[in-house]
Amino acid sequence: MKNLDAQKAARNAILQRMADSIRANDGAGDPDAFSAAFSDLASDIESGLRDQFEELQSRNDNAALVSRGAHVLTSEETRYYSAVIDAMRAADPKSAISNVNVVIPDTVINSVFEDIQKDHPLLAAINFQNTNALVKLLLSTNGGVAAWGALGDTVASELSASFTEVDLTAAQLTAYIPVSKYMLELGPTWMDQYVRTLLAEAMATQLEVGAVDGTGKNQPIGMDRKLSGAVDGVYPLKTATAITDLSQTTFGTILADLSTDKNGKARAIQSIIMVVNPTDYFTKVFPATTPRTTDGGFNYNVFPFPTTCIQSAAVPSGKAVFGIGSKYFLGCGIGAQGGKLEYSDDVKFLERQRVYLTYLYGNGRALDEHAFYLADISGLTPYVQTVTVKGTVTTKASA
Repeated sequence: MKNLDAQKAARNAILQRMADSIRANDGAGDPDAFSAAFSDLASDIESGLRDQFEELQSRNDNAALVSRGAHVLTSEETRYYSAVIDAMRAADPKSAISNVNVVIPDTVINSVFEDIQKDHPLLAAINFQNTNALVKLLLSTNGGVAAWGALGDTVASELSASFTEVDLTAAQLTAYIPVSKYMLELGPTWMDQYVRTLLAEAMATQLEVGAVDGTGKNQPIGMDRKLSGAVDGVYPLKTATAITDLSQTTFGTILADLSTDKNGKARAIQSIIMVVNPTDYFTKVFPATTPRTTDGGFNYNVFPFPTTCIQSAAVPSGKAVFGIGSKYFLGCGIGAQGGKLEYSDDVKFLERQRVYLTYLYGNGRALDEHAFYLADISGLTPYVQTVTVKGTVTTKASA
């Protein structure tokens, strides 16, 4: 029996490589490194599904399939995957797949989005939406404006400034689906499981990198970016404020910045998120938020304010993002033009016979400049309990 912890660690290492390759070369990415990591991801997913299939092939039991993460397909999904599998088996798959005039069913995409939010806390913490066929979306950036009295030019101007239009077709997310001949023999149910798992893992990595560190050029504007001053479509990074502890004083400074909206008006904050690289979490944040109790035990993730600490490979090393999760909008969907599977010659995987792709469209941005705070935590120190004995007097030793 395979060690599940080892499998999870191996999968996380692959996802970290993917995230690093996306951020490489100042956001331009490293296609070769990404292709190598993505090939390993596809192989890892296929290997796991192959083991499950071989274990369950003697049982025609829907309950057993569901317990392993497989879906009982709808009739529409079954027809779709059957048509796709037949096309993939053809001698000329490029022509055959182009004749499959159906798009990935909405139920499949909805399921992928549900899986993403369930397994990726960052995407569950922000305002992440499946936008389906929407092209543009109007977002309220500060909850709207209301005023007593006549609607004059000043109020009308304030109302107009309270909304921003997000073009959901500005960023295209290309999802590659390498399929081996072996997968075609497993049938529609297992093909669905493979496609959903691969899409969820690959999309989640890309979406997290976009949400945290996206440059804004053909991708979302990340939490660590300013919302103005773009040069050639690239938005500048915020200045990272160095912090050496996570005390109430440090948190007070961060919260004071977050509690002021773009118009300088105060807003109440009930809780925040802190997004940090997994390695930095265990080497820096964990020691800084784990005090020892009087009985010799430990309390971990102790913050002076309600804070959800989220590990994400999308965060650059040495940095942390604090913010109001609901103030980041990220929309993604198949769009009016997406969802149709195509044969691809763009990416070559040595161990894959055929590669397909589909397009998703979306965009993301913080709703205002002060919704997120970038910190430099490279100098963060471990928590040290200060003990003071009442009634003692501190004196300097004589020379």
